[in-house]
Amino acid sequence: MKTVKLSLLGAMLMVFSLPGIAWAADASAVDAGDTAFMIISSALVMLMTPGLALFYGGMVRRKNVLSTMMQSFIIIAIISVQWVLFGYSLAFGPDHGHIIGSLDWLGFNGVGAEPNPDYAGTIPHQIFAIFQLMFAIITPALITGSIAERMRFPAFLAFTVLWATIIYDPLAHWVWGVDGWIRNLGALDFAGGTVVHISSGVSGLIAALILGKRKGYGKEPMLPHNLPWTVLGAGLLWFGWFGFNAGSALAANGLAGTAFVVTNTSAAAAALSWVLAEWLHHGKPTLLGAASGAVAGLVAITPAAGFVTPLAAIAIGLIGGVICYLGVGVLKARLGYDDALDAFGCHGIGGTWGAIATGLFATTTVNPAGADGLFYGNPALLKAQIISIVATYLFAAIGTFVILKVVNAFTRIRATEDEELMGLDSTMHGEEAYRDFVLTGSLSKGQFKEKVAEAPSVTLNISST
Repeated sequence: MKTVKLSLLGAMLMVFSLPGIAWAADASAVDAGDTAFMIISSALVMLMTPGLALFYGGMVRRKNVLSTMMQSFIIIAIISVQWVLFGYSLAFGPDHGHIIGSLDWLGFNGVGAEPNPDYAGTIPHQIFAIFQLMFAIITPALITGSIAERMRFPAFLAFTVLWATIIYDPLAHWVWGVDGWIRNLGALDFAGGTVVHISSGVSGLIAALILGKRKGYGKEPMLPHNLPWTVLGAGLLWFGWFGFNAGSALAANGLAGTAFVVTNTSAAAAALSWVLAEWLHHGKPTLLGAASGAVAGLVAITPAAGFVTPLAAIAIGLIGGVICYLGVGVLKARLGYDDALDAFGCHGIGGTWGAIATGLFATTTVNPAGADGLFYGNPALLKAQIISIVATYLFAAIGTFVILKVVNAFTRIRATEDEELMGLDSTMHGEEAYRDFVLTGSLSKGQFKEKVAEAPSVTLNISST
């Protein structure tokens, strides 16, 4: 009897210990350092979208600052829900025809705390999914730079959901998903040159063309209302981009360190080359130019960040700064389109150059899992890069055109002339960024100038005392 009791007790202990044994086995595959690094990287990339709101918000006129920032902010909420419901499954779920993921992971079903070795073998699958969510958030937010100051908010909401589902999710699967056709082609995109920057830049250009120019464009000044905000936003983008690129190594390792170094180097080089090009072309270097150049360098290095050396990053940044400046300062003026905040000029053109540069400068000495580029004796990579660029241009352009036409059939996409004249802050959201105030009493001319310099808007009421 005693033997039976001991046997039962031992069996019970084994049963009760099974969950702990299973948990320990699962946990052993998760690397704590990699997981912590990816959580921080995800948070850094999330911060980029509020940074983008400041970057874009400072460049518009004061009557449109809140509506511009709202577009970035609301996208965080929209895509966060869409991604969990079905977006992630479409982008990274089990492959269907090399084009799209299945709905097997609908509602994050099967996306849990254990790693998915197909994508990242040392971090929880949920952490990989949330890291990719931050890319899915900022990509449609970049498009808002092209459509600023003239798209109605209801149409914008519908466009965002449709664009994320029909353009971003399939494209992410093509490039990054297991068995996606561009991935199988051998094209390289470390952190989103095609998926994020070319897609958003090209889509922004198409949207700007369909919406048409802002009222008064080319006839009246449309200067940034708050450049300090724009520079703060650029700084947050630069800061967050370390998570964007270094985090794409998906582990706290040497490759992440290399991506961090080349990201900073390219941004710095492009800021210098943009300012120099602007100085030679217009006679004066500007702070807006320095901020825009840094962003152009960050865009250009994104697809190459895990495949190139620091010296190559200098070349990528220097060339990227110049060609993006020419796209913004020369090409846009000559062709006459109203890409309000230069989403195509920086992201479309910069992303295109970055994808090409990856095909030139990539080397397996940096990343054995990558490929050698043209300068290392492999022209096949450059060919694959060009195919991926052309496919992204066509898919984003045609898809965006169709989506906007469909949305416009149900709700008007362009603000009316009166709405645009009053500003979208008040007409779309019933808010003002800056409260007017009244000055009473007697003011000298010099005092009045000081008050005007201090305040965005002043109503003067001078008594006759």
